[in-house]
Amino acid sequence: MNYVEYSFIINPPSPWTEILMAKLSLIEFESFDENEIGVKGYILKDFDDEDFVKEQISQLEQVQISYEKTDVEQVNWNLEWEKHFNPIQIGNECYIRATFHEPKPEVDYEIIIQPKMSFGTGHHETTHLMVQFLLEEDVTGKSVLDMGTGTGILAILAKLKGADLVEGIDIDEWSYENAIENAEKNKVDATFYKGGAERIPDRKYDIVLANINKNILIEDIPFYVNALKKNGILFLSGLYNFDGDDIKKEAFKYGLEFIQLKERNEWISLKFMLK
Repeated sequence: MNYVEYSFIINPPSPWTEILMAKLSLIEFESFDENEIGVKGYILKDFDDEDFVKEQISQLEQVQISYEKTDVEQVNWNLEWEKHFNPIQIGNECYIRATFHEPKPEVDYEIIIQPKMSFGTGHHETTHLMVQFLLEEDVTGKSVLDMGTGTGILAILAKLKGADLVEGIDIDEWSYENAIENAEKNKVDATFYKGGAERIPDRKYDIVLANINKNILIEDIPFYVNALKKNGILFLSGLYNFDGDDIKKEAFKYGLEFIQLKERNEWISLKFMLK
């Protein structure tokens, strides 16, 4: 299989590199490699849609973005991830590493992942923020649903913290398979489903986590609310700081009470409670 490489030059790079990556993730881009001047993105040639790429760039009026497009041979994604994946420590409590990194047994929660092509390695600000929220939350004996689970980090952390029932859902095949693999690596009992909000099981949860993007979150908030117990907690992320008001407005329609906001490098996560 051959790939297309898009090499984007972004001025200024921050925060627009992350924003462009989030937009391109809406189609079949399989990997990104950030650099000092922008980012390289890779997509299978059969799925390439340059008109979509141009449309996403045109929506970002506050930044200058140019790109070059070239055909490349099949990429060894596992090798690429290993080259660029560094361990992450969040506070003194959580350490996220790959199998080829040294362990840190002194931290409370050590999560081992096989960093393939799926999202949610902990490097992105939104995953980092959700981990922070989850570290602060008492999940002992509770039921947790992780939407857009990616590598399964949040689901795994919830289980390590003592959650009773943990389930995760992701529409991406790579993420679904990787989450299962990572749960096994961490010896936790979590169930994963491939799909979107339609795959949410017919049960009520104490906590719902959703780290996706603004459009999907707004569309799926009613599904999350339907899946929550009374006084259940909903954490939302995958959002820029200017998305907060729109998310709150939609959340209030469904009886959610805003509790807290966390921000990191212009990305935010929001905490709500179902009253």
